[in-house]
Amino acid sequence: MSTRRALFSTLAAAFAPRAADAPQHTLVCVFLRGGADTLNLVVPYADDAYYHARPTLAIKAPSRNGVDAACALRLDDRYGFHPALAPLEPLFKEGRLGIVQSVGLKDNTSGSHFECQDQMEHGDSAEGRAAGGGWLGRYLRTQMNTQASALSAVAIGTTLPESLRGAPSVSVLEKLQDIAIKTPTGKPNAVVAALSALYGGDASQLGQRGLQTLDLFQRVAALHETQSAPANGAEYPKERFGEGLREIARLIRARVGLEVACIDLPGWDSHFVQGSATGQLAGNAKILAEGLAALDTDLRAERSSYTVLVMTEFGRRVYENASLGTDHGRGFACMAIGDNIHGGQVHGPWPVVPINETDPDPRGPGGVVIEHDIRDVFTEVLRGAMGLADASTIFPSYEAQRVGLLG
Repeated sequence: MSTRRALFSTLAAAFAPRAADAPQHTLVCVFLRGGADTLNLVVPYADDAYYHARPTLAIKAPSRNGVDAACALRLDDRYGFHPALAPLEPLFKEGRLGIVQSVGLKDNTSGSHFECQDQMEHGDSAEGRAAGGGWLGRYLRTQMNTQASALSAVAIGTTLPESLRGAPSVSVLEKLQDIAIKTPTGKPNAVVAALSALYGGDASQLGQRGLQTLDLFQRVAALHETQSAPANGAEYPKERFGEGLREIARLIRARVGLEVACIDLPGWDSHFVQGSATGQLAGNAKILAEGLAALDTDLRAERSSYTVLVMTEFGRRVYENASLGTDHGRGFACMAIGDNIHGGQVHGPWPVVPINETDPDPRGPGGVVIEHDIRDVFTEVLRGAMGLADASTIFPSYEAQRVGLLG
């Protein structure tokens, strides 16, 4: 793992140039930490049971008289977007955004944020043998023959996500300014020249890695000068999430070999006063939608070279609680954006089925039944977007089922 303090040493040990003709595709993984209530993000407005279970929290059905800020945005005859997700509506209509309903961890019933996040990010079965490392870390290990760079995997933030655990090289950073040679004067040219002369006279592997690392620093420095502003007038939300997506976009445009980028949007644990069209969940939904829409606008010229996957650790219960919120549930809806996504539709069963009241699930009755294991979605994304031929080493002892999101 790289931090700002240890980044230079990691780069020196891990950086190697990518082959000039190597295909490049970036998977951007967005984790909504806290257990997002996706029933209010992807609203099953055609199901009367949804409104019966949520007398105060339910989002109104799409308006027949034009856009109404209190109503869902119609996606099809069954589902609508939360009104705060309006920036994503064009992507759905273009067929570039797809949704999978009733996704989750079939064999995890603990209800713990930590345990569910941990199991999901490792891509393990709760009862099976641990595969070792995170699912993205295992994927990146299979790609080592493509000469990975230190920026093959990036986590935006201050901690390494478990999904990237075990990757050959990961850089954890908040801003690209973290990748720089710092000098008291702020002018590193003399230091770069001295290091270039030092490494240039060293024919060993360390010398070559040193030159490659200096080249990386210079390329990233050039980004600060030539690609500091988003393209196409994109406007990211002035939040940590938006700033992080902006940094990811800069790396994708720069073609530095970025294969996987992870970023979190926390704050979805909505036990109390969740709100409906406005309120706590609506605020988070607005940040999510504006950030992803800005990324898509910024990368308009790069749309064939990236895929976004949005997930959470579990959904919420179908019914609202006495505190005008929703408690921990099970199944949720995940989203994906990209040119190769089977978008413009909501995949999965109809209607959204709640767990029976007699079910012994310790989380209690009322969560959404899980129809698709999250590993089914992960497998389709790795195959359809990243070109992975064999997923058996990523998810050993698991046979993925078709979801229909890609491929």
